[in-house]
Amino acid sequence: MAIFNLKKREIDCKIVYYGPGRCGKTTNLEYIYKAFKKQVSGEMVSIKTEGDRTLFFDFLPIGLGKLKGCDVRVQLYTVPGQVQYKSTRKLVLKGVDGVVFVADSLKIRYEKNILSLKDLQQNLKDYDLSIFKIPLVMQYNKRDLAEKNIPLMSIEKMERDLNQQLKVPFFEASAITGQGVGACLKKCLMLTLQSLHKQLKWG
Repeated sequence: MAIFNLKKREIDCKIVYYGPGRCGKTTNLEYIYKAFKKQVSGEMVSIKTEGDRTLFFDFLPIGLGKLKGCDVRVQLYTVPGQVQYKSTRKLVLKGVDGVVFVADSLKIRYEKNILSLKDLQQNLKDYDLSIFKIPLVMQYNKRDLAEKNIPLMSIEKMERDLNQQLKVPFFEASAITGQGVGACLKKCLMLTLQSLHKQLKWG
């Protein structure tokens, strides 16, 4: 849940990049950190675990305006995707306001995407949050690998497998080249701000 500091006229909210191991969550944040340097306040913090990392930094969504006269600050987080870091993933989700689910387009990662989405649903449920109600955006990552003739799932298949019930906005992306990364984040920020607006019943 967002933190409101009425004295400073600031709202802090949290967006988490979720998805299976090696799907590109870290690469997303690294790209955002470099490409939107002006909107980043402070340093990117990396908590390393064996074979995986949790990253976070503060992001100022310039251009999306204020919420009832308050400046909005966003903390962007990634979760470690590897199966053994279940407790860390759950901890990172605490207080989440919006989620970008990064799905791996590689055909061989089909099952890992589905398991990770179920894991997200369960972890949200444990915090009394519904995956159907939280601001959520799907990112189908690694689309650039099609040029290298690496077998990828079609967007239609990924939509069917991951988004048929959720029906949330989706973006084709490549975290390496930056394709779709900014648009995906912007959509998630907009949905998150709309959700906060409703929660506060501010007209």
